Amino acid sequence: MIRIGITGGIGSGKSVVATILQLTGIPVYIADKESKQLTDSSPVIRKQLIELLGKDIYTEQGLNKKLLASYIFNNPECLKQVNAIIHPEVNSHFQNWVRNQHSNICAIESAILFESGFNKTVDVNLMVYAPIEIRIARVLARDNVSREEIIRRISNQMSDEQKKELSDYVIYNDDIHTLLPQANQFLNYLTSRQPQDNAE
Repeated sequence: MIRIGITGGIGSGKSVVATILQLTGIPVYIADKESKQLTDSSPVIRKQLIELLGKDIYTEQGLNKKLLASYIFNNPECLKQVNAIIHPEVNSHFQNWVRNQHSNICAIESAILFESGFNKTVDVNLMVYAPIEIRIARVLARDNVSREEIIRRISNQMSDEQKKELSDYVIYNDDIHTLLPQANQFLNYLTSRQPQDNAE
């Protein structure tokens, strides 16, 4: 089985590309959605977050997201500790999910594919790239946030240049290149890899 890691910055359109791949029959694990569910449901994560941040980090409704945000805002060390609790559980959950798939290709979509180390569990790293002003415009139209907040989020992510260097393949979602032909070209690229991967 070939495992794809799909990544890209906020507003890049990585979710659109993930959906296109899903429509071709490739199952895609959405790491952001699954991590949020696991943070509420996993007793391992709950126990370790309470040990790190105190019992108020959870309410009867689940994770106290506002309190967590206040702890990690402008606190890289705390963010690193929280990620060290959550990421291994998400990775374990992803591995179990992969074992239950009946496809010769599957994928994980993650904005922090490289930062989290999820890239080490996949065979091909696919980056979705868009110029920063296009990304900002998309998020402004989509989310109820200010331009300053979007720029802050972008600055907290790995740069596009770094992601490009670490990626095996790049799809451009820049309002110039059409996504569907690029997705088809990527699938052809995967097909060309399969005999080599199966021989290993």
